[in-house]
Amino acid sequence: MGMHQYLKSLSNLGMLDRAPGFFKFEKHTVAAHSFKVAQAAQMLGDVEENAGNRVDWRSLYEKALNHDYAERFIGDIKTPVKYATPELRQMLADVEDSLTENFINNEIPTEFRPAYRRRLSESKDDTLEGQILSVADKIDLMYESFGEIEKGNPESVYVEIYRESLKTLMEFKQMASVQYFINSVLPDFIADSAGDKEELKKITNQIVHENN
Repeated sequence: MGMHQYLKSLSNLGMLDRAPGFFKFEKHTVAAHSFKVAQAAQMLGDVEENAGNRVDWRSLYEKALNHDYAERFIGDIKTPVKYATPELRQMLADVEDSLTENFINNEIPTEFRPAYRRRLSESKDDTLEGQILSVADKIDLMYESFGEIEKGNPESVYVEIYRESLKTLMEFKQMASVQYFINSVLPDFIADSAGDKEELKKITNQIVHENN
């Protein structure tokens, strides 16, 4: 037994759409999201290192690249559904864990299983790397929703995704990388908007002000 099935499965991530059930001007896939999150996490990690914090780069890259791998088993479930109740969220997490463990036991060679259990497990933990991943994930959600909003997408869900992503990001405001994003990136983010800039600015200022 080699790694054929794992390598084959990577193509599945490129066919899995994000935000299913909503109209989109631009297609977003799980594979593209994972790549962008890894790039954002890399930038955030640089900021943390420059602030004097030690970053475990191996852990950070593994977490970022693999954080949504389990979606190949159940797809990307709509955020309002996924987080409808804590019980449902836990049930979905349990299903993902079970299917991931079954995949590892059946398709991953014995000598690599510990590595893939580490890589494919829940990665948004309390470590610096886990927190960077949480922030990077929300940053990419902000940019995905931003792209749809500025194109004039009539689906109100993208404004809500932007709002909730920024709120979650502000929960990590003590991090040097989040402060950098708020002070140095977010103003350019808003200024670059070609859509309803004033509405986006209003939402952003309100959330940042309420959480500072």
